[in-house]
Amino acid sequence: MRTIDKLIDPKIKLAAVLVKRAPTLTLDFDARRKSRLAATLDNGEEVALVLPRGTVLRDGDVLVAQDGTLVRVIAAAEAVLMVTARDGLTLTRAAYHLGNRHTPVEVGADYLKLEYDPVLADMLKRIGAMVEQVTLPFQPESGAYGGGHKHGHDETFAEDYALAQQVYGEHHGHDHGGEHDYDHDHGHDHSHEHDHGHGHDHSDCDHDHDHSKHAHR
Repeated sequence: MRTIDKLIDPKIKLAAVLVKRAPTLTLDFDARRKSRLAATLDNGEEVALVLPRGTVLRDGDVLVAQDGTLVRVIAAAEAVLMVTARDGLTLTRAAYHLGNRHTPVEVGADYLKLEYDPVLADMLKRIGAMVEQVTLPFQPESGAYGGGHKHGHDETFAEDYALAQQVYGEHHGHDHGGEHDYDHDHGHDHSHEHDHGHGHDHSDCDHDHDHSKHAHR
């Protein structure tokens, strides 16, 4: 099995004819963010993807196998939510609440796109956004997984936040569980574990201090 272990820097300009002739690897977003993956090229060849941890592939990226073969990445069409609004404020509020949950989001000039999730769709509709399920390639903003929570204090935020929490409370039995270490791209598993809470659990930290060993003279 051929092993693919390098990603060419997008800044490096390759000859167009080489890229055009390269075999392609079509992956959805869930597969493109895995650094270890058993995949099948579009020509039917099975390959092993072994990339540095944290690598997220994008449409048009060029990979290099250990034998020097080039492989071009194609973002697969998948089930996503297309979010629009009648005004910029509503779309901005929608983006805020998605970002507050560290949800990967593709940001357009007049739309937001995210992986299909009925709970998020419900929340967005209650905020006032228009949500449509479509099948399109999904390329979220890079760095969508980090950052801290931001908290507003105005009345609009309080109303939106209460509404969002109500929605998630109603769907408390909704389970996205599923952690993937190594998977095949033909069995796309879109289940993801969402952390919608803001609390911090310090139960694993041992704060007990035994002062009995300190003698004071």
